Amino acid sequence: KAREHIDRIKRFRILVMGRANAGKTTILQRVCNTTDEPEIFNGEGGKVCMVECVQRGYHNIEDELVFKSNERFVFHDSCGFEAGSEGEFDVMKEVVMDRAKTTKLDKRIHAIWYGHYV
Repeated sequence: KAREHIDRIKRFRILVMGRANAGKTTILQRVCNTTDEPEIFNGEGGKVCMVECVQRGYHNIEDELVFKSNERFVFHDSCGFEAGSEGEFDVMKEVVMDRAKTTKLDKRIHAIWYGHYV
């Protein structure tokens, strides 16, 4: 059934979940066959400054991480889930539910990747 719709999806969205600083970006680089950092875009398509994100510890699950080596994949990076991080879990759950309700296939979360990274 999924094969019937794959050509209708211009950009495949993946929510990546795991502990903070567990190597999520590194594994995504390997999957996309690159050592480059991803470009980060907000929900309106505006570029988010990478240096600003790192220095301030800014993080938004709605931001889109895209690697130039494979622009068909859009990654959404959840905040790390640590013991007792109920707030982060609630935000993630709300984003997934909102995206599931959208009628725009390209805006939905197509896969959730949870792992215990390096």
